[in-house]
Amino acid sequence: MKRNTRTMAGLFLVLLLMISTACGAVNSESNKTTSPTEEPVTTNTEASNQQRVITTLKGDISIPSNPQKVIGLSVVYPEFLYALGVTPIAVQNYHEDFPSYLQEPFKDTVKMGIAQTPNFEAILAAEPDLIIAPTWWSDKDYDQLSKIAPTVLLPQRDNWREELMDIADVLDKKSLAEKVIQDLQTKEAEAKEKLHSLVGDQTVMYMMIMAKEIVIYGENIDRGSFIHKQLGLKPIPEYPQTELSLSISLEKIPEYNPDHIILQLDDEASEQVQDRYKEMLESSLWKNMTAVKNNQVYTMGGKEWFSLGMSPLADSFAIDEVVRAFENKQK
Repeated sequence: MKRNTRTMAGLFLVLLLMISTACGAVNSESNKTTSPTEEPVTTNTEASNQQRVITTLKGDISIPSNPQKVIGLSVVYPEFLYALGVTPIAVQNYHEDFPSYLQEPFKDTVKMGIAQTPNFEAILAAEPDLIIAPTWWSDKDYDQLSKIAPTVLLPQRDNWREELMDIADVLDKKSLAEKVIQDLQTKEAEAKEKLHSLVGDQTVMYMMIMAKEIVIYGENIDRGSFIHKQLGLKPIPEYPQTELSLSISLEKIPEYNPDHIILQLDDEASEQVQDRYKEMLESSLWKNMTAVKNNQVYTMGGKEWFSLGMSPLADSFAIDEVVRAFENKQK
């Protein structure tokens, strides 16, 4: 009887040990899957679904934290987006072709034309997860746009740097925007010094041939400011400072007789622009100007300079063109 009692006790102890060991193993596995020191796995779908709330002109709205398919309405907003590392999936375009500095990155970007009322069908088909637009351009379309995707309207600005910072704030890329601005300022300063060594105090006139007029720009308008203030090229003294730009006839051109002329064609593809340009080149009034006789006329492309003074990409491209043009004339 004692032997049986000892045997039963021994079996009970063995059974108890087995149960204890099994429970320990289960607890160990449980700890492996719920340990607070391990980061949970986040899938790409979860990352793309993350949202943040921003304050806009239309109130607080929820937008993707990391938008993948962005549309920027108005011609210049796509340039701001790309400057911030975002390639838009669809854009509004004035020219049939993109400027050369955007042709490769925008090769798969949908063109929707420049109509102020956007192509809602094209926008819907693009399936954007975020739309950004200036309020002066898209306020009237906000209700329709916001039904397609979260839409952020931004205030009207007089300076493209403020516009860039507004968009950067939406995309949470303010540090990058500040770098874009600083890098361009550095490039401008270097170009200004180089151009001064090439041109000195000689005068420069910036003019554009348009379909119905010839325009010259002063230093107090975006594109004129770029030429005369950012790059330091001396304007003609005869230009009235009260005017941002002047529409002049061919007969009036000799009254503004600069040492150098930066000449832009508004649209190289326009037959009217080409006809007006040809008429000017064949005129004795043009041929007798100082800059023309000294071969100091620098012709720039239309679509390449379309956003001049309004975009860091356009300004950076134009800096390279202006410096290269003046350097080549000195050789």
